[in-house]
Amino acid sequence: MRMLDDEDLLLTVLNSRPVIGGCTADGLVGTDAAALARELGGEGSESELAQLRDVRDALQRVIRGDEPAEEALAGPASGVALVPVLTRDGIRWDIDATADKRVAARVLIAWSDLQHKRPGRLRACANTECNLYLIDRSRPGTAKWCSMATCGNRMKARAHAQRARQTEPQLR
Repeated sequence: MRMLDDEDLLLTVLNSRPVIGGCTADGLVGTDAAALARELGGEGSESELAQLRDVRDALQRVIRGDEPAEEALAGPASGVALVPVLTRDGIRWDIDATADKRVAARVLIAWSDLQHKRPGRLRACANTECNLYLIDRSRPGTAKWCSMATCGNRMKARAHAQRARQTEPQLR
């Protein structure tokens, strides 16, 4: 099993509730949820899935600006600590948390690291009908959509149609 890097882990959890055909699906609920949790490095227990849903929902509120981080993340971060482990090569930081909270804690740490290293680069897709998130890796920092192939094209087509309607001559 390949371990996801921190940013991939963060996006996988944030994007685990996509809108498909106008309906919201939840990858952290149902028959495939345990397999996803194991893919993320967890055990797939129902308690672990509940922790992942809690951290996902809290981070989504924070990223969308609906709730301050200190309020939204207090619950998911409780009972989690980073503990230094001294090695020959220096210090390694290990997560001290119950087994069901470890993957959720990794998600929180990945979010925090991204906030410090690239502030403002994690955002919700600009398509209001989409429920996905992106990390803007572009040089100017202007990426808006989770995918240019889907949301980007849809939004550009809508904007073009709107401009075309506005410039049509009025029929009398």
